[in-house]
Amino acid sequence: MSMLQNKKLRSLLIALLIVLPFEILSILSIHLPSWIEYPLFLTIAIIFGKNVLINGIKSLFHLRFSDINLLMSIAILGATYLGELEEAVIIIVLFALGEALEDFGIERSQDALKKLVEDVPKTAQIKGKELRTSVEKVLVGDIIVIKPGDKIPLDGEIVEGSSLVDEASITGEPLPKNKYLGDMVYAGTASGNGYLEVKITKLSKDSTLAKIIDLTYSAAEKKSSSQRFIEKFAGYYTPTILFIAMLTVLIPVAILGKPFNPWFIQALTLLIISCPCALVISTPITIFSAIGNATKRGILIKGGKFIEELGKIKAVAFDKTRTLTKGEPIVSDVVPFNGFTKEKVLACASGIESFSEHPLAKSIIEEAKKYNLSPHKFTNFSAVAGKGLTGDCLVCTDKHHCMGNLRFITEEHNVSKEVLKLVDKFESQGKTTIIMSDNQEVTGVIAITDEIREESQAVVDSLINLNIKSTILTGDNESSANFVATQVGIKDIKANLLPEQKVTELNKLINKYSHVAMVGDGVNDAPSLVTASVGIAMGAVGSDVAIENADVALMNNNLALIPFLVELGRKSLQTIRINTATAVGVKLLFLTLALVGKSSLALAIFADVGVTILVVLNGLQLFGYQGKISYEKID
Repeated sequence: MSMLQNKKLRSLLIALLIVLPFEILSILSIHLPSWIEYPLFLTIAIIFGKNVLINGIKSLFHLRFSDINLLMSIAILGATYLGELEEAVIIIVLFALGEALEDFGIERSQDALKKLVEDVPKTAQIKGKELRTSVEKVLVGDIIVIKPGDKIPLDGEIVEGSSLVDEASITGEPLPKNKYLGDMVYAGTASGNGYLEVKITKLSKDSTLAKIIDLTYSAAEKKSSSQRFIEKFAGYYTPTILFIAMLTVLIPVAILGKPFNPWFIQALTLLIISCPCALVISTPITIFSAIGNATKRGILIKGGKFIEELGKIKAVAFDKTRTLTKGEPIVSDVVPFNGFTKEKVLACASGIESFSEHPLAKSIIEEAKKYNLSPHKFTNFSAVAGKGLTGDCLVCTDKHHCMGNLRFITEEHNVSKEVLKLVDKFESQGKTTIIMSDNQEVTGVIAITDEIREESQAVVDSLINLNIKSTILTGDNESSANFVATQVGIKDIKANLLPEQKVTELNKLINKYSHVAMVGDGVNDAPSLVTASVGIAMGAVGSDVAIENADVALMNNNLALIPFLVELGRKSLQTIRINTATAVGVKLLFLTLALVGKSSLALAIFADVGVTILVVLNGLQLFGYQGKISYEKID
């Protein structure tokens, strides 16, 4: 809580402690001299009630009946007219206290984001300049210096040095990451004990952190369907209550000839009880808390309506590459033939691949490094487009070597049935096969696959437990899709899809299940992310496309957070329903008491503030909600 809010809340509690004894004495028909009560009550009313009265009168002139200040102003002025000054002042203090608690709730749910904004450096050290420069004046292409322990002020690429960087503020990941030459770093993250020089890639206003901050604050403005309904309801509800309160006075007094003051008191009591404070605050406080919970875990949610939609999800469609899989090719199998060893096949393959820039080449070179193998030296290197590589090995007995797909190798050699059978087996598993041969025969077969995320199967299992259907929509081939689906436990697969075909299949799911989430990497899946009830982008750090097109962005690339998001959405819906039912239930109870003349102004005020406090506290508990299962990322 801010110092200003802390001071305001403390002042209100002191005022309440002062006024309460007067209210108790008033109930017992005991009043202190007017020269004590009047100055004291007037001072409290001016300090805490001035804005309420001003806003209430403005709302009356503009016919804004959904404004709570209008009802409170009528109640305050009515109590003053009746000479019930104690009642008028306690209305002011309790209403101000309720508002302060609401403000506290909203601030509490945004604390993590506010702290992040405050902690981001406002200046940067440009290389070669003595004085620090405001981050707003640093240009794309400038090189800034990050000393050990410094916060990183802007997004950029490391051009010198290395360091452990704590990215928890962006991704929610607790462990720092090693960052080397060519790696990206982001504003708001913290460098460890290494020295860095960073070439700026984005202006301050365009940084990943700036987008997160803007979208998180604007999320509060994108109201949930429950919030819109309640505010619309309040627009009809309040004038209706005003009309009933008028009838409560007019019918007994004008028609039945009853005394004015007793029925005017009942009408005021009716107005106070009917104040929709708790009803109006119940949804936003819940949504703010849920978004705050998600933000601290590295999840960006663009609005309250998506929290609610997550709670209604009946099916989840997954892209395959870079979603259920890591999108990073790795060597899964090395099978030697004709007297070669696994190590010799890898050493030779990594040697010829050192000339290639193909993504698969990197995976073979990395695999050779794991075994501390020295790549064979090659001369006369040649690349045959779409087929493979040739070259002369300076280590092997037979110099001439070919490396590539099956069609390429069969142009030079007859391939044994054993090799053909092995290639078929690997390809049925969705793996890419690369065959190595010398001048005489096949020396080995290397299988490369896109590694499945460790958490993918656990996520699918968790969704099944939540009674949610999982499916794969991928542009990849059917064999690869089927292999991944088998490994993670998904039975419904659609493969070989173009982006527009993904949208078609997604619409079929929406027609069947109504509420469907799409999970993708945020680049080629943009149309699907926009089409889905909720679009969830993986690994959104630094990806403008992901942040702009998705409704939810997992900044830390943690697939295991998806079941948690569903649970958070369901818990939010449940909390909204409980808060709404509690607020309406208490209102109906005290309305009934007021209509039969068994309530009082004091009781009405305590009931109204009491239920407001209850729904605020119930909404706030979502900020610390952990879910039924621990969804920490599996290492």
